[in-house]
Amino acid sequence: MGAQARHDRLAELLGPVLAEAGLDLEDIEVTPAGRRRLLRVVVDSDSGVDLDTVGTISQEISAALDSTDAMGKAPYVLEVTSPGVDRPLTLPRHWRRSRGRLVQARLAGGDEVEGRVKDAGESGVTLEVDGQDRVYEYSDLGRGKVQVEFRRDADVDAAD
Repeated sequence: MGAQARHDRLAELLGPVLAEAGLDLEDIEVTPAGRRRLLRVVVDSDSGVDLDTVGTISQEISAALDSTDAMGKAPYVLEVTSPGVDRPLTLPRHWRRSRGRLVQARLAGGDEVEGRVKDAGESGVTLEVDGQDRVYEYSDLGRGKVQVEFRRDADVDAAD
């Protein structure tokens, strides 16, 4: 079975399991790891993913995989994780889940924009840029990237 066919089959198998748990399937990776393979399943939700949820869904994914031959006969290690801060913002739900975060994205014209996500809908996102709200259609934005902030201005104001 080819890599794309395996990916599609795994997504078809795991999608309903994750949907029932209120989670979105963000990514599936199968990579060699010595004599085994590593199956990394990346999940997310609007309310985030905590360790209890990861533990529970890991068991459910494992049971679903054990009931099929989707991973073949060779041994594998299952890793269930949530996306890191470096995940690109490519879908409306990624932007929605980044409300309040500082993001940077390339515009269709080649310029870059950096601002705080105020709101995100199905067709576009509102960013606060230089104190003003600006609306961008997703079609006008390239991949967004969350900017790591160790201390936001609001945190500084609260400390004073």
